[in-house]
Amino acid sequence: MAAGSEAGGPRDPTPGQQLRALFYALPPGESSFRSLEEVPDYVEKSIPFFITFIGLEFAVSWIQKRKLSGRINDGISSLSLGILSRLPDVLFRSVDLISYIYVWNNYRLFELPWDSPWTWYLTLLGVDFAYYCFHRISHEVNIIWAAHQVHHSSEDYNLFTALRQSVLQKYTSWMFNLPMALFIPPSVFAVHLQFNLLYQFWIHTEVITKLGPLEWILNTPSHHRVHHGRNPYCIDKNYGGTLIIWDRIFGTFEAEDEKVVYGLTHPVNSFDPIMLQLRPLAHIWNTFWATPGFCNKLSVIFKGPGWGPGKPRLGLPEEIPVITGKEVPFNPIVPAYLNCYAVVHFAIIVDLYTELLATVTMLSQGTVLLRIGFIILSLASFGLLMENKSKAGILEIIRCLVFIVIYKLGYFRSQFSFLGYAYEILFSLCAAFWGIQIMKRITSFKDKRH
Repeated sequence: MAAGSEAGGPRDPTPGQQLRALFYALPPGESSFRSLEEVPDYVEKSIPFFITFIGLEFAVSWIQKRKLSGRINDGISSLSLGILSRLPDVLFRSVDLISYIYVWNNYRLFELPWDSPWTWYLTLLGVDFAYYCFHRISHEVNIIWAAHQVHHSSEDYNLFTALRQSVLQKYTSWMFNLPMALFIPPSVFAVHLQFNLLYQFWIHTEVITKLGPLEWILNTPSHHRVHHGRNPYCIDKNYGGTLIIWDRIFGTFEAEDEKVVYGLTHPVNSFDPIMLQLRPLAHIWNTFWATPGFCNKLSVIFKGPGWGPGKPRLGLPEEIPVITGKEVPFNPIVPAYLNCYAVVHFAIIVDLYTELLATVTMLSQGTVLLRIGFIILSLASFGLLMENKSKAGILEIIRCLVFIVIYKLGYFRSQFSFLGYAYEILFSLCAAFWGIQIMKRITSFKDKRH
């Protein structure tokens, strides 16, 4: 019997089912649902597994190479971008589903059976092919690349990077799924949309090398490392989500060869999640107005990020910076206490964010917006802290005082009620600490002037 043979609310998967969902290993009989309302939120329920696998990756990396698989600053930046990308979904249903349901309700040609294995496997292929098309275009059209480049901005390659997502990308990807809405039920589509995303989590790692014959069919860590590389041989290769067959068919496949250097061809050198989201759009805006000619201005938006007047649509390959092997990731020197501070406060934000997800249907819109605003303020502040920017102290005082006020007024609470008083004390002490630091800086500045 199919999993959703009776109508009802969302079906909570067992831990074993949730684990297998990460590897696209739930068969049709366990992941077919009659209605959209029954489909579990596999992504939200994967959070404990994300944390577990990140810890496991650190341990394996230490055993293999005697070094950790990531850095605190880059890890917090990636997780901040992941949380930021999910905040719009707290307010309203995903645009992918809204648009899909609209087309299904108004324009579907026929309806495939929701409980047929054939429908399930056809949707697997359809969602993955749609992802390949979108992913390729997101590298070849500048305005869409401006959103997608957030995912490529890390100079590390680990499971943190998998969670490094764009706020804006979902507002361009939805259209590639609409042809399926003509005949595939939304409940089947919603399952595969999540499975395709979850599968791409575990392939963001260096601790897994090659997977033998699976390399011919599936997207693997080796194939995806190439996709994240800035070596000339890696550029615009291996777009597949779950399957690598599309790249082999359409000529965009490249096997892992020389050591991959990760990140953008022109690194952004920042851990500020707001800046990472918006700076590429500002660059397009400035380039648009600086480029003469109406057709050239349109080309700035709709041709590749490497395009310029007189160049091919995707730019010139010889202009891609040469990789020397001596590239050093952006890594500002930060005191150890500041790293500890950032980790503790980020953990608190994860607690508050998780509690928001669990209680959002019971909260007023004003309370939800207030919590989202504070989370955004915190993530921006952490980015400045990881860069050791002087204005981070001022922002932290404001953030700590804001937290104390809204916590006292009852607009915030932890999932763990026993931590409430501890949070109040911690944020009060932190506000005092940053106040002292700023006073010292002011005094030091005055002494230098005299």
